[in-house]
Amino acid sequence: MPIALLTTYLAPYRVPLFERLAQRHDLEVLCFGGGERYVPSWFADLDGQLRAAPFPARRLNGAGEALALGRRYDTVIAGFAGGAVLPAAYAGAKLRRRPFVLWASVWARPRSLAHDLAFPATRHIYRHADAVIAYGEHVRRFVALMRGRDDDVFIAPQTAEPDLFSRHVSADELERFHVRHGIGTGPIVLYVGRLVPEKGIPVLLDAWRQITAGATLVLIGDGPLAASAAAMPGVSVLGPIPRPDLPVAYAAAELAVLPSVPTPRFREPWGLVCNEAMLQGRPVIATDAVGAAAGGLVRDGEDGLVVAAGDATALAAAIDRLLEDPSLRAGLGEGARAAVAPYTYDAMVEAFEQALAVARP
Repeated sequence: MPIALLTTYLAPYRVPLFERLAQRHDLEVLCFGGGERYVPSWFADLDGQLRAAPFPARRLNGAGEALALGRRYDTVIAGFAGGAVLPAAYAGAKLRRRPFVLWASVWARPRSLAHDLAFPATRHIYRHADAVIAYGEHVRRFVALMRGRDDDVFIAPQTAEPDLFSRHVSADELERFHVRHGIGTGPIVLYVGRLVPEKGIPVLLDAWRQITAGATLVLIGDGPLAASAAAMPGVSVLGPIPRPDLPVAYAAAELAVLPSVPTPRFREPWGLVCNEAMLQGRPVIATDAVGAAAGGLVRDGEDGLVVAAGDATALAAAIDRLLEDPSLRAGLGEGARAAVAPYTYDAMVEAFEQALAVARP
């Protein structure tokens, strides 16, 4: 019988992982969409993603079907998304005595009435999953607190298409990037992601008002804060651009920034833009509310800088520091490229294999 892997959408950075797992196992990926609060509208074409999938994939039609997965699948792998889908998938697996593997991304307990009411069931899933796959060391620590042990928690290092983002970018490509988007030849500070409060955009814009080094803040993405950002001097909002073009944007920048802030319901699980920038040899300034920093990829003074979440003055100082010190940027960029090198799909697959071996002895 096949393995069911439940997820929301077929994100481009997940496709290579799912393809490798499908080559090794009788795996089917079941997508249930949702999570619109955290997914940009231009990304959520699930039907198109399913048509293009190079592995077995289909829609999961809600919690009712999730509850019945144990009848058809030997093992169920699922993460924390989709409301009732996770507990239904867990209950369905357990009712049929099928192994259940939790793919954990959360590293702080979300706080809301709905989360508080669901907490007993959530804690039960943490404690009784047959194995756990964690986004990083920060998630492993949280899982250990919830689970009471970590001997069967395996870290799948978060990966973002190394072949794409580490590719060489030519001088001609850089010139075309500047011309196409009307960006001058001065230094660029780059942000890639949703333009929403929890990503720290208000803090970043406040910090930008304090920047003394002449530079352009380039924002790639969309969201409700796009208009206010575009109205600021020295800020260029490009909107979404095709994923194959992102390596050029990183190469054009002196550094990338991910200023996420914690909210009662959200704490940045990882932040794959950190991987993307580092693969292009660019240092990252991240806050301590970013999973990639808490999980050990972005290390202050080694491959980037880490500042306190919500501190615009500290963020501005870090940006100025890197803009004004080319040798520091170069050193951190070299460290970044070396630090991100082990974050591969093969390493992710190995964690899944270890979890499946424990869950299905």
